[in-house]
Amino acid sequence: MKKFLLTIVFFTTLSTVSQNKIIYSDVAQDLLENIIAKKSYEKQVKILAESTLEDLTSELKTDTQKLAFWLNVYNGFIQISLMDNPKEYEDRGAFFKKPRVKIAGEILSFDDIEHDIMRKSRVKISWGYLRKYFRPKWERKLRIDGDLEWRIHFALNCGAKSCPPVAIYSAENLNSELDFMTTKYLNEQTTYNSETKTATSVSLFSWFRADFGGLCGARQILADYKITPEKPKKLAFKNYDWTLSLGNFRTIPN
Repeated sequence: MKKFLLTIVFFTTLSTVSQNKIIYSDVAQDLLENIIAKKSYEKQVKILAESTLEDLTSELKTDTQKLAFWLNVYNGFIQISLMDNPKEYEDRGAFFKKPRVKIAGEILSFDDIEHDIMRKSRVKISWGYLRKYFRPKWERKLRIDGDLEWRIHFALNCGAKSCPPVAIYSAENLNSELDFMTTKYLNEQTTYNSETKTATSVSLFSWFRADFGGLCGARQILADYKITPEKPKKLAFKNYDWTLSLGNFRTIPN
């Protein structure tokens, strides 16, 4: 009888712990959902601020899980930071470098999240060709492990008018979600001159050209995604509009 009661207590405790376990991917999605719906997001901010490196590394095991989580975190905190203090955008360099997102026992900047975690320790100003070495433990544990995912450039919203819209991402459907956002954004940003075979598209292709396989790779992407009817011979770039523009949200169809 005593063993039976102990067994019941054990499984009851285990069930309670399981029910109370925080799923940080869900928290990041809820954060963005509340921002979009103009509801309170303080609970989600607090949960993320109290997370530890062990919490995140035990949950985010694959690159897909990591990217979906960090896309939602980045886009959510961009909205929060600039809603709270839009004047910070007047010095964009300082804005992106400033540590402000408390998570995993660290206070991260937007540059940390984008270039160190999602772009696998790339030097920000190098067209993507240079990597950083001898990185801190948190970065090595949280960053992606495999090949760099170039489609994140069409999913990250930095608060400017020319940025891709904000959407909510999930690990389960990330590939199709990124394909949808890439296609929609590039269609909106790209024009093609069939006589000169020149595509004019977003400056992101130039700034992060190594991520796309160079400019040749960028031209191939435009053809592969049927943004242009053929692979362009030349690629020109539009001026990036850095006018502050918040609340640019897009729903990804099921």
